[in-house]
Amino acid sequence: MTPPPPPRLRVTAWTFTVLRRCYTGEKPWDVLQRAMRMLAQADGHLTPDGRIKHGRPAGRRT
Repeated sequence: MTPPPPPRLRVTAWTFTVLRRCYTGEKPWDVLQRAMRMLAQADGHLTPDGRIKHGRPAGRRT
């Protein structure tokens, strides 16, 4: 059995413009995936080796 396809995401006009103008030639999905990994890591939701931490998330650090 094949896994279900990833969900389709709708982005804002600003996000689309950034993707188109700043990341020309890269797949938007790859750029967004990289951005989510960096954000999750910066917010402390990932272990040092990149896995999602277990337990209740503490929320976004400001």
